[in-house]
Amino acid sequence: MTMNRRNFIGKAALGAGAITIIPRHVMGGKGYIAPNDRINLGYIGVGKQSYGLVNSINGCKETFVLAACDVDKMKLASFKTAAEKANKSKLNNGSHIIDTYEFYRDLLARKDIDAVVIATPDHWHAMIAVDAAKAGKDIYCEKPMALTVTEGRAMVSATRKYNRVFQTGNMQRSWRNFRHACEMVSNGYIGQVKEINISIGDPHIACELPAETEPDYLNWDMWVGPSLFRNYNAILSPPVEEPGWPLWRLYRGFGGGMITDWGAHMFDVAQWSLGMDSSGPVEFIPPEKGAKRGMKMIYANGVVMNHVAWNEENAVQFVGSDGTIEVSRSFYKSDIKGLTKKELGHGDTPLYRSDDHYQDWIDAIKNRTKPISDVEIGHRTASVCNIVNIAYDLERPLKWSPSHEKFIDDDGANDLLRRPFRGKWDLTDF
Repeated sequence: MTMNRRNFIGKAALGAGAITIIPRHVMGGKGYIAPNDRINLGYIGVGKQSYGLVNSINGCKETFVLAACDVDKMKLASFKTAAEKANKSKLNNGSHIIDTYEFYRDLLARKDIDAVVIATPDHWHAMIAVDAAKAGKDIYCEKPMALTVTEGRAMVSATRKYNRVFQTGNMQRSWRNFRHACEMVSNGYIGQVKEINISIGDPHIACELPAETEPDYLNWDMWVGPSLFRNYNAILSPPVEEPGWPLWRLYRGFGGGMITDWGAHMFDVAQWSLGMDSSGPVEFIPPEKGAKRGMKMIYANGVVMNHVAWNEENAVQFVGSDGTIEVSRSFYKSDIKGLTKKELGHGDTPLYRSDDHYQDWIDAIKNRTKPISDVEIGHRTASVCNIVNIAYDLERPLKWSPSHEKFIDDDGANDLLRRPFRGKWDLTDF
C-alpha cells in the first residue's frame, strides 16, 4: 500500500472540490462535450462485471474513463484494453491511455477523477465506498451494496456527510416491466397484497476450499483485504479467461450466496412495490433446521414475503386479493386480463421512472440529486438479504426494528450485523 489512511484522507480533502479538465485536443467531433462538462471515471474492481458496466456507462455522452484499479494484473490489463476501446468514440484523432493502479487509494487521490465505479467482490464495497465519499467522488457501486448491515449504514452516512451522489447497481428499477409491476401493486390493481414469493437460490456457506498456490499476477493479501485471511483458491478469484462468474459470491466473508447475489434484485422489487425503501420486514421466521428455502419475512402491515421456489427461478410473484402478478427478466404476466399493459389512471401514484440506470446516475451527478437506487435504498435492500442469511445461520425466529436497525432482545443476532475487520482496516475514520 503506497498511501496510508492518514495521508489519503489529507489529500482527499484537498481534491474533493477539484475542477476536472481533459485536454481539448483529444476531444471533439460529433457529440462533443466540453472538458469541464465531462464526468471522468475511475473503475475499481475490473473483473467480469466491469465489461458490461464500462460499455453501458460509456454509452452516456458525458463520461470518460481515466483510470482503473485491480489487484489482479491480468484482469487490469484486459480491462485497460476494453476501456480504451470504449473511449475511442469520444476521441478525435488521438487516443487516451488509461492509467492503472493496484491500490485503490492511489486512484482516489487523483483530483481529475470525478466519480468511481466499484465492481469488486462484495467484501470490499464498504471500505472503498466510504473512502471514495471522503475523497469527494460520486459513486456507482454494484449490488449487493454491502456485506453487512453495519457496513451499509456506514456507506449511507459517508455519502450523506460528503454530499455525494450514489447509485446502487439494482438496475431492474430502470426496467419497464419491473417498474410497471410495482406500480400495479402499489396502486392496488391486484387488490390487497397478501404475500410476495421470491424465487432465488441458496444462502451463503462457509468457505472450506483447500489452499492453492497463489498466482504471481495476483496480490492475494490485498484481494482478501479487510476480511479475515484465508489462503488462495482459484474458485474465489479465477483467471480472467475463465468462463462463468467467479464463485467468491457463495462464501461467507466474501459474499452472501444467492440470497444476496439475486436477492439484491428480487427483494429490491418487493421493497419498492411496498413503499419500504427506508424500512423492511419486522420478523424473520426460518424453516426447519437445515432447509435452504422457506424463510418467511413479515412486514409491519402484515404482508408476508417468502423465500420459496415456485416453478420459476430469479423471479417475484405478487399475490393479491384480486389476482397475481409474476415478473422476472424473461417474463411479465398476470392472471388479470390486460394488466401488464395497463396505463396508470387519474389519481394513481407513479414510481420514479428511469429508462437507463447509468444515465440516471450521470444526470443525478449533474443535478446533485438522488438517483433511482440511492444509497439508502441499496442499503435497505442489502439489509433484507443480510438478515435473511443471519436467520438461516441461527435457525431461530428474529424480530427486527427497521428504525433502529437492530434485532429486538437478541444480542447474539446483533453481533452478526457486523464482521471483524483484519489488521488496520476500519470504517470509523470518516
